Amino acid sequence: MPAARRAPDARTGDDRTTDLIRWAAFSCVLVPVVLVWFGASLAGALGTALGLAAVTAVCRLLLRRSERCAARQRAREQAAHLSQSSRVSHGSLGEHQAQAPYRSRRGARHRTGGGARRGGRHSGGSAPVG
Repeated sequence: MPAARRAPDARTGDDRTTDLIRWAAFSCVLVPVVLVWFGASLAGALGTALGLAAVTAVCRLLLRRSERCAARQRAREQAAHLSQSSRVSHGSLGEHQAQAPYRSRRGARHRTGGGARRGGRHSGGSAPVG
């Protein structure tokens, strides 16, 4: 039985980045050759090659960094999702327990002040102290 092939869009980000860097490196070689072929100076073509190589290196660095950050974010989201689903499946309150943190955060945002304004015994009337 032949091995199943993956669709091009199903490839990992690392494969796509590697392909992109390979094409950029190919361009770093091809562009100066074309420039010399069409009559540009050798110094100008070498300067262009160095510039393209520098841009390629910086882009590679940024792409790899972006992939690492995205992987960390996905790991955090999966860990949060797993911990939330384990609380729901193991908790006795079920769905209500999972929604409690949202309600408590929402309530905390709409509270006014603290201390004596929130209830309890009041000394005196409603006239300002003066």
